[in-house]
Amino acid sequence: MTITPVASTTHEEIYRVADTATGLIGYIALHSTQLGPAAGGLRMRPYSSEEEALVDVKRLSEGMTYKNAAAGLALGGGKAVIIGDPGVDKSPALLRAFARAIHSLEGRYYTAEDMGMSPVDMAILAEETPYVAGLADGEFASGDPSPVTARGIFNAIRTTQAHKSGSKDLSGLTIAVQGLGHVGWCLCGLLSKAGADLIITDVNQDQLAKAVKIFGATSVAPDEIYAVQADIFAPCAIGGILNAQTIPQLQVSVVCGGANNQLATPADGQALHDAGILYAPDFVANGGGIINVASEIEQISNRADYVADKLSALELTLATILNQAKVEDQSPDAVAITTVLAKMAQQSAACAK
Repeated sequence: MTITPVASTTHEEIYRVADTATGLIGYIALHSTQLGPAAGGLRMRPYSSEEEALVDVKRLSEGMTYKNAAAGLALGGGKAVIIGDPGVDKSPALLRAFARAIHSLEGRYYTAEDMGMSPVDMAILAEETPYVAGLADGEFASGDPSPVTARGIFNAIRTTQAHKSGSKDLSGLTIAVQGLGHVGWCLCGLLSKAGADLIITDVNQDQLAKAVKIFGATSVAPDEIYAVQADIFAPCAIGGILNAQTIPQLQVSVVCGGANNQLATPADGQALHDAGILYAPDFVANGGGIINVASEIEQISNRADYVADKLSALELTLATILNQAKVEDQSPDAVAITTVLAKMAQQSAACAK
């Protein structure tokens, strides 16, 4: 296995990880350790090129810096990606090789479950390094973070809807959900229970059919989800989907979901604002998962209370951001970034004392 530093002017550390024996090629990016060790999940996707994987890990790790700070965690931002189809290319040997790369960073980066990974995979990583969270077993094990991520997004949807309409009640509203992975599926369950009507899409046709049956949802093709008539759009798949092509198609008043890096560019946040669509910044709305993971990293004994308190604080942070954006007639995304940078400066100053 080889670990090669990648030069960067935007990140503290980036490494290319390769292992000929297992076919492993991946990247680890540490965007910031200003508030503590970098933390963020490990993602496995069949990227079309190494360049695409590198761009993704850089954007995701930067997003984790903002997400961890917004949640008030003593953690910096990091992320890791492996190039490959998790259903075909993933193996215990490949995961162990990548875990050794993580271990070589000596605790500057903690990983956890993300797209293409499971608690079982985290257990394999933990055989080679202690810098893993999201484990199913152990004294401080936090397990699959997806349900907590979904709960945080559900809270954010209600908060954003209340800011837009004056009521948190989702009963009778139509919500379009893009992506039925672990988080999207859990979110659909919460939304359905709250009385919302769901329009859903996913590339996995079996998962789509199952969701139609269980949630009584209406399914559409992946490229049709943007133009459906709905009250709320909840992106819960890949990033960059809010862009110059998709935003003009939207027929919703609120966008709030679980995908990371939903805006293709900062200008797209302003485009949503100009269109009268209220956007809940993704790194605030989807912070539940890393809160759950942080309880394990920080070895919190009363995890349930810790998570509940942090989720409540995060909901308040979102409400404050939306209020400020309204008063200043700004995009919530721009306000959120300013808010998070101020939080980072404040927390960093407090730690220095």
